[in-house]
Amino acid sequence: MKIRHTLVLAALGALPIVQAQAHEPQPATPATAQANRAVAAAYDLASPQDFEDAARGLVATLPGGVIRDAQGNIAWDGGQFAFIRGAAPGSVNPSLWRQEQLNNQAGLFKVADGIWQVRGYDLANMTLVQGKTGWIVIDPLLTAETARATLAFAMQQLGQKPVVAVIYTHSHVDHFGGVRGVVDEADVRAGKVSIIAPEGFMEHAVAENVLAGNAMTRRAQYQFGTPLAFGERGAVGSGLGKTVSVGSMGLIPPTDTVRQTGEERVVDGVRIQFLMANGSEAPAEFAFYFPDLKALCLSEVVTANMHNIYTIRGAQMRDALGWSKYINRMIDAFPQAQVAFRSHHWPVWGADRIRQHLAHQRDAYRFIHDQAVGLLNQGRKMDDIANATFFPQGLKNDFSTHGYYGTLSHNLRAVYNFYLGYYDANPATLDPLPVAESSQRYVKAMGGIDAVLKQARTAFDAGDYRWAAVLGNHAVMAEPGNEAARMQQAATLEQMGYQAESGVWRNAYLTGAQELRQGTKPVRLSTQGPDMVRGMTLEMIFDFLAVRLDRQKVDGLTLATQVNFTDANETYALELSNAVLNNTKGRQLSHPDATLSLTRAAFFKMLLAKVPLPKLIEAGRDRARIKLNQQQKQAVDAVAPNLPTEEVTPFLLTPKHAGPAQR
Repeated sequence: MKIRHTLVLAALGALPIVQAQAHEPQPATPATAQANRAVAAAYDLASPQDFEDAARGLVATLPGGVIRDAQGNIAWDGGQFAFIRGAAPGSVNPSLWRQEQLNNQAGLFKVADGIWQVRGYDLANMTLVQGKTGWIVIDPLLTAETARATLAFAMQQLGQKPVVAVIYTHSHVDHFGGVRGVVDEADVRAGKVSIIAPEGFMEHAVAENVLAGNAMTRRAQYQFGTPLAFGERGAVGSGLGKTVSVGSMGLIPPTDTVRQTGEERVVDGVRIQFLMANGSEAPAEFAFYFPDLKALCLSEVVTANMHNIYTIRGAQMRDALGWSKYINRMIDAFPQAQVAFRSHHWPVWGADRIRQHLAHQRDAYRFIHDQAVGLLNQGRKMDDIANATFFPQGLKNDFSTHGYYGTLSHNLRAVYNFYLGYYDANPATLDPLPVAESSQRYVKAMGGIDAVLKQARTAFDAGDYRWAAVLGNHAVMAEPGNEAARMQQAATLEQMGYQAESGVWRNAYLTGAQELRQGTKPVRLSTQGPDMVRGMTLEMIFDFLAVRLDRQKVDGLTLATQVNFTDANETYALELSNAVLNNTKGRQLSHPDATLSLTRAAFFKMLLAKVPLPKLIEAGRDRARIKLNQQQKQAVDAVAPNLPTEEVTPFLLTPKHAGPAQR
C-alpha cells in the first residue's frame, strides 16, 4: 500500500494539491475566478440602498471591538473582519462579499425614537427599547460576555437605566443565551424583571440543544466555520451575521408567555402587539409591533437573505407554506409601520419599502414551496428538484432573497422531505449499502484508487468540481488514510467554497477541506450548560439518559426502578428491558428492584457533578462538603445553589431476585 501511495504522489508531484503547501489553503483556480467574475457581472453589487440602511443611525462603535471573558479569553474580536473591504478577491463569491461588507457595519444604531440596536458584536442583534423607567432588551445575544459588554457600551451612550424586561423572539440559542449578561435571575424571581417569550419556548429551546445536542454542535461548527481563521481563503461570515461568539450560554425561564396572535402587553409604559409565527423559522417564535412608535420587530421570520427551510446543523424541517402565510399576515396586520427591524441584519424604513420587502420574502418561501410540490407531483426526484435553478426575476434581483444563509437547492429538497421524506421511490435505494462499503466497491469497480484519483484530477482541472467531489468522496471513504485522496478532495471542496454564495456552504466546504488536511481542531462551542439541564423537564432528562445508554452493555438485563422527587411531588417508573430505558410519569411499580427518593436539585447534582449516589447520600447525612473541581462546582451552584443537606432521603435498594438486574 505504501508503494502504491508513493507512486500516486510521484505521478501528481507537480500538482499543487500534493505539494507541502497543500496542507494550507490554496488560491482560487482560474475556473473559480472566472465563475466569481460572472457573478459580479450578473448583479448590480454597488446598489447603495442596503449600504445606506446598514449605516443609518450610527451612534458609536465599541472601542477596539474586542470583548473578553473574565479569564481574559477573547469572546469576540471585530478586528478579524477588517479585511472585508474593497472589491472581492477571486477566492470569495462577490455577492457573498457584498453581504459580509454589510454585516461588518458594527456599532450602536438608532432605529427610531426610543429604539436602538447593537449590531455586529455577535451573530445576532440586541435591541433596546426605552420604557418609562428602564430598558426593554430584545434578544440578549448568544453569550453573557458579549451581552454584558455591549449593554454597558450602549448605556454609556444612552444613559444608565435598569433592564425591566427581556423579550426572547424565538427559541434559538443566539437569541437568549446571553441573558445572564443583562439581568440577574434574582431580580426576575423577585418580579423586578419580566421575561416574555412565545408559547412553547422552553420546551423547544431546551429540547433542540439536548437530545441531539452533540451532533448539532458538531454540525454547527461546519455551518458557522468555527474552526476556520477569517480571511480571503477562510471564513468571511455566515450570511446571517459574522460568526458566533465564544463564552457562557445561559437560560432564564420566561415569566410571561404569549399564546395567540392579537395579544397585547404594556411593558414599562410601552405597548406591544404580538403576531404568532410558531413553526416558521423556529418552532416557537413571534413578531411584534410597537403601535405608538410605528415600529415592527420582524424577529427572524424576515431577514435580509433567504433563510433555511432545512438547516445543515440539523433541526426539524420547517414549513415553507406556513412561513409565507405568517409574512402575509404581517403585511395586513401592520400597514402603519414606518420602520421594520429584525434579529439579524439592518432595518428597513418607510411603509412602501417595508411592504415590498415583506412581499418579496413571502413570495420567496411560497415559490419554493409551490415549485417543489409541483415538481414532486410530476414524479421528479428530490435531487432533480434541488437542481431546478429557476427563480423569479423580481426575486433574483432583490438581494434580500439571495441564498446567503439558506439556499434554493437545500430549501427545495426540504420541501420534498417535508411531504415525502428522504426515500425517492426508487426501489434500488430502499436498502443502500453502508457508506464505506459502497465507496470501496465503487473504487474497485472504477479500477482502483489510482484510477479514481486520476479521474477526480481531470474533473478538477476542467473546473467540474461537483463531479470531482463525488469521485473524491468515494476515494476518501474507501481509504480514509490515503494522503493523496485527502489532499485531492480538500482542494476540490476548497474551490467549491470559494464559489459559494451561501456563507454556510462556504464555511462547510472550507471546514471540510481544513479537516482533510490538518485533522479536527478543538472548538470552544457548546450549548449544553447547567441552565439547559435545569430547563429540562424530568421526562426530558430521562429521555436524554435513555439516548446515552450503552445498549450493548445492558442487552439482556432488566431493572425496574421507582424514582420519587420529594420536592416536586412527582414519581417516575424507569424500566430497563431489551436495551431500552422507558420512563412513565405517575406509574407506581408493584415490585421495583430499586427505589430512589430525592429532590430534583440533588438529582441534578448527581448528573452534573457526577457524584456517586452513595456519596451524595452520605454527604447529606454527615453534613460534609462534597469535593468538586471548579467546573463541577460552578455547574452545581448554578443549578442548585445552597443545596440543603436534608434533601436526600435514604436510597432503598431491595433486590427482588438475583440475576441480571443486580449487575
